[in-house]
Amino acid sequence: MSETNREGKRTARERLAAERARQNAADKRRRALIVGASALCVLGLAAGVGVVAANAGKDDGGASGRAMAPSGANGEDGLVIPVGRESARSTLTVWEDFRCPACKSFEDVYRSTIHELTDAGKLKVQYRLVTLIDGNMGGNGSRKAANAAACAQDAGRFPEYHDVLYKNQPAETDDAFGGNGRLIELAGQVDGLDTDTFRRCVEDGTHDSWVVKSNNAFQKGDFSGTPTVLLGGTNIYADRSMTPAKLKRMVETANKT
Repeated sequence: MSETNREGKRTARERLAAERARQNAADKRRRALIVGASALCVLGLAAGVGVVAANAGKDDGGASGRAMAPSGANGEDGLVIPVGRESARSTLTVWEDFRCPACKSFEDVYRSTIHELTDAGKLKVQYRLVTLIDGNMGGNGSRKAANAAACAQDAGRFPEYHDVLYKNQPAETDDAFGGNGRLIELAGQVDGLDTDTFRRCVEDGTHDSWVVKSNNAFQKGDFSGTPTVLLGGTNIYADRSMTPAKLKRMVETANKT
C-alpha cells in the first residue's frame, strides 16, 4: 500500500472518529435537556434569576405595592393558602407554578392521594405560589393564574380551581394563562365560582402584589426549582423512591403517634 493511500485512510478514520465524538456529545446534551425538562422546572443561573426579579418588578401592583392576601391565607406574611383541617398531624408544603410541567406531573400522580388524606383530616397542605416560568420563558401566565387561584380562595373554591388549572395546563412555552378570558372560562368548570366578584378579582389583578411577594419568598429560600414538596421539612419530591402509597403510609403513621 502506498504511503499516500495509508495517509488517506488514516485521515478518513480520524474524520470518522471526530464525527462520532461530536455525535456522542450532541446525544449527551440532548439527553440532559430531556431529563432536566421532565424532572424539574429548574431555577436559572444568575442571569435567569435576574430575569425573574426584573419581571416580578414589572408586575401590575409591583412588589412595592400593598399585597392583598386572599381570604384565609396564613403563615408568615400571609403567603400560605391552607387546605385541610388545622388539626391534621402532617403538613405538606407545596411550592408550585401553574405553568410548570413538573408541577402538573406531580399533581397528576399525587392528586387523589392528597385529596383522600386531607378529606380524612390526616393531612393539611400549605400551597405557596411561584412565578418561576414567567421569568424563565417570558409572559405573565404564572402570575395571572396564581392571582386567579387566590381569587378562587376568596370564593372558597381554591382546591377545585387549583385542580382545573393543572388539568388544563398549556404547554410550557404557551402563555395561555396570561389571558384573563381563559382563566375566567376555566372557572366555569367549578360550581359557583364564575361570579361578577371573581371576574373583577381576576381582571383587576387584586392579588398580583401578593403573588409577587410569594414568589420573592421562594427566591429567598434554598430551593432548586418547582415543585418543591416538603413533608415535615423533608423534600419528598427529591426522593426517587417516593410514591403515593409511600406518602400515604408516612402520613398515616404520623397520625398514629
